[in-house]
Amino acid sequence: MSEFDFDLFVIGAGSGGVRAARMAAASGMRVAVAEDRYMGGTCVNVGCVPKKLFVYASSYREAFEDAEAYGWQGQASAEFDWPTLRDNNAKEVTRLNGIYRNLLGTAGVTIIDGRAKLSGRHQVTVGETEYSAQRILIATGGWPFVPELPGSEYAITTNEVFSLEVFPKRVLIVGGGYIAVEFAGIFAGLGAETHLSYRRDLFLRGFDNDVRRFVRDEMAKKSVQLHFQHQVSSIEKCTDGSLRVTDSDGKVLEVDAVLYATGRKPNTAGLGLEKLGVVVHKDGTIGVDDNFRSSVTSIYALGDVTGGPELTPVALAEAMALVKHWQSGKTAEIDYNNIPTAVFCQPNIGTVGLTEEEARQAGIPVQVFRSDFRAMRHSVSGRDERTLMKLIVDRDSDLVVGAHMVGPDAGEIIQGLAVAMKAGATKAIFDQTIGIHPTAAEEFVTMRTPVAE
Repeated sequence: MSEFDFDLFVIGAGSGGVRAARMAAASGMRVAVAEDRYMGGTCVNVGCVPKKLFVYASSYREAFEDAEAYGWQGQASAEFDWPTLRDNNAKEVTRLNGIYRNLLGTAGVTIIDGRAKLSGRHQVTVGETEYSAQRILIATGGWPFVPELPGSEYAITTNEVFSLEVFPKRVLIVGGGYIAVEFAGIFAGLGAETHLSYRRDLFLRGFDNDVRRFVRDEMAKKSVQLHFQHQVSSIEKCTDGSLRVTDSDGKVLEVDAVLYATGRKPNTAGLGLEKLGVVVHKDGTIGVDDNFRSSVTSIYALGDVTGGPELTPVALAEAMALVKHWQSGKTAEIDYNNIPTAVFCQPNIGTVGLTEEEARQAGIPVQVFRSDFRAMRHSVSGRDERTLMKLIVDRDSDLVVGAHMVGPDAGEIIQGLAVAMKAGATKAIFDQTIGIHPTAAEEFVTMRTPVAE
């Protein structure tokens, strides 16, 4: 008999925690998972999944308008009903919660509902019950961050936005990352007067500058009112329930909701890590080695709590690598290069590899191929929306080191290019590839003349 209740105790039933628990249980380990709020994690409950559903919903208005040019009459008069979207989304999330529970249960994982905290190097307490485990894995993800300012208690985050009782007719979104940009498109598409506030001169820091400027211009066409170099100073709730937002220049904006999308912090507070000597950095991330082991040998961490790329597929990959490490004793193998990602703003962003700025800073002799055009469907609809495609090529090796797109289905297209880049595709191979006509994606294999070197 083992001296421990479990071989592995996972704190957090998000993407990484569930994958690690299932794989560990499949390898014969006795596994428990504790989750106090979101079965399936942020992604399933208040992140990727509901967000993408809301993006779909917000795109129909333009689709109805465009349909008239294709002979479908009367569609543009359709009305949006918020409770229908909200409640159908809640049903889908509940369905997914059940799937995750079933997956864990079928794998033989013990599910413990409640907030867990560490009470020893091999002990976890949930409520009044203490459990022991040979290994403990922290996979608690991130939590929305709202800066302190007068009236910040009136702001909402992505934790609340999907379940609002009433749809806001006027909304201010604060932030400049992908979540802020995505929700600006969602609310504008659903018919709200939408404002986006960002404290710097251009949002989406870290993305290719051509992409950032292109998205700025396309969002402005879609009635999103962009406020750059803008700082919210206070929020005041009025007697009618509306909010008066005052900025650092003293200007006032009246809205019905303020959504803060100003980043997430590791959800590590209150776990008892510091008391056990686990190294926790100032930003709340847990310090781990190449095998995801913390400074306490029995405690591991992966996903957003470790400060790496905050992406669901990364957490899944780390979970698989960690369990393989436990099985084989070999160093966990994770390749963080050329991770593709998408931003579901409107139009979408898809990107993989280096930006032009990163490539130049790295001293790579760069060739830039770029194409900016109106998609075929809008040649009939007349909509003023354009698509951007861009390739970054190392002139010496001819390797494609970056691919970027802004346009419909950008994520779907870039996923395929990510495979090619992982395989070491050169620009010559792109050029030799015959395109699928007529598609937007064929532009990636027909760009011949560099626009910059």
